[in-house]
Amino acid sequence: MNGLWSFFTNKHDQILSLLGQHLYLSIVSVLVAIAIGVPLGILISKHKNLSKPIIGAANIIQAVPSLALLGLLIPFIGIGSTPAIVMVVLYSLLPIVKNTYTGLTNIDADILEAARGIGLTKSQTMKKVQLPLAFPMIMAGIRISAVTAVGLMTIAAFIGAGGLGYLVFSGVQTVDNNMILAGALPACILALLIDYIVGKLESSLSYKSKQQAAASKSSKSPLKKGILLSATAILVVGVGATAIYSKTDAKDTITIGSKNFSEQIILGNMVADLIEDKTDIHVERKMNLGGTQVAFNALNTGDIDLYVEYTGTGLVNILKKPAINNPDEVYKTVQQEFQKTYGIELLKPIGFNNTYALAVRQDTAQKYKLNTISDLANVSNKLVLGPTIEFPNRNDGLIGLAKTYNMQFKDVKAIDGGLRYTALQNQESDVIDAFSTDGLLEAFHLKVLKDDKGFFPPYYAVPIVKQDTLKKYPELKRTINMLAGKLTDEKMRELNYRVDSLKEDPAKVAKDFLQKEKLID
Repeated sequence: MNGLWSFFTNKHDQILSLLGQHLYLSIVSVLVAIAIGVPLGILISKHKNLSKPIIGAANIIQAVPSLALLGLLIPFIGIGSTPAIVMVVLYSLLPIVKNTYTGLTNIDADILEAARGIGLTKSQTMKKVQLPLAFPMIMAGIRISAVTAVGLMTIAAFIGAGGLGYLVFSGVQTVDNNMILAGALPACILALLIDYIVGKLESSLSYKSKQQAAASKSSKSPLKKGILLSATAILVVGVGATAIYSKTDAKDTITIGSKNFSEQIILGNMVADLIEDKTDIHVERKMNLGGTQVAFNALNTGDIDLYVEYTGTGLVNILKKPAINNPDEVYKTVQQEFQKTYGIELLKPIGFNNTYALAVRQDTAQKYKLNTISDLANVSNKLVLGPTIEFPNRNDGLIGLAKTYNMQFKDVKAIDGGLRYTALQNQESDVIDAFSTDGLLEAFHLKVLKDDKGFFPPYYAVPIVKQDTLKKYPELKRTINMLAGKLTDEKMRELNYRVDSLKEDPAKVAKDFLQKEKLID
């Protein structure tokens, strides 16, 4: 508990900022869902032949995994807050639409007949009778959607939208339970708070409350209701205005991205700090994006302007070309194809080669006498592989590796981020994929197996940037190339170790390195 309290104390500014983002995104999503869902519910209550297809479509959307839905939205909407809001809106529709429909269609027929008997039109009956009576049911759907929205919005960090999920994802990557709790606990409290506020709104706005207030002629209930509504409105407008202002103020910035592991976040901050120090360009940071495809698609569509990629990943995973072992040839091929196909420029390599590796516990290495991947192949049918989620689906990962070494694992249990190290340590898996510069390799005292057949291509870290961005800001190329050759494998492993094992802030680690190398003041 002391460690968690210390984390909250040291990172309170960041936690409050992410909490504000999370609140804004959640409230906007729910308000949009209400604006769509309630009218839809009213529509299908009037035209019951539409109820099955509309509620069926909402059910289908609800069944789609959230990450899969985000992946489908990214090519069309990009990254950031927009796809996150769209995702949460789509998931929030079912309880709102269904509860509105159910509430309106379950009203006693005698009541509706009485309304017609006193001369009310259909629209008047809906406004004065049906909606007030269905209100508790409608609000129940909204409460469910509001609480669900807060939980779902943690995934927004996966595509650079911010929110408390940033801390959760970062904590998972670095095996930092305090960081995970620092994101999860405020999200839980926020969900409970929103549920409480919506419950109070439901109570104060309900038909029965209005009747009681009118009967007692009390001014306290309307006053409380007014204060509650005003406070909620001020909160939404205030947070929204802050977000809008930040976006408006950032219209002339360039956006630096990174993938979702420590090394990438360090490099992203390093590039951003260097640009801010050496130029007048403003920088927006969208770190911790969910993997290669998310980061590259974001660059390709213009949602970010620059991030650090790896030459081997560009060759095999993005360009889908066969692996090449010559580093210069890999760089030249990727450079030419990125320019021609995507309008993306490769700058000078930063220096280190973060190639893939396979690692095992020391006891596993001793038991099976493992030194090379060929040794592993001979006993792979007895072992469980616990790789990152990307690794089994990449040609430069398990697909090609299994063919080259003729290996077949007993089972493959993909676990993303630093959790795969925890699973290995807990003997839930026997082998993991790692990167040669991972700080956690040293922290967990793992045995790295030699790639004796030279399967893995070179993965030299290289900044990639849109050519349109370079035309607009020509000084970027000279500035970023100041990093060329500055980071060796050993230096990068040390920086990763400081983040992954010593729990230092990646932004601080990046700045310390730049100052030590006298690249910034």
